[in-house]
Amino acid sequence: LFQATTEPPKKKPDPVTSETVVIWGLRLWQVIGIFAIFVLAVIITLCCIFKCRIPRTKKEIEARYAQRQAAKTYADKLETVPPLNELTEIPG
Repeated sequence: LFQATTEPPKKKPDPVTSETVVIWGLRLWQVIGIFAIFVLAVIITLCCIFKCRIPRTKKEIEARYAQRQAAKTYADKLETVPPLNELTEIPG
């Protein structure tokens, strides 16, 4: 039924800790730190390029809304103005 073997029992793998070497001789905490810095740099770069700023106060939010409404009404009124050549024609 059971056969006795002379092989030593299989050794359990070492538990993963922050000091475990992961890749290129770097420890786990170093790899996580480098990855976090990279992600943060990408986020900061994108925010600088696209100017995505979250308004902080109710007053700023309302001011931004009023600014958008004013720009929209201005654009709507601009569409009703006739072309410049029609305005500068001299009759006769």
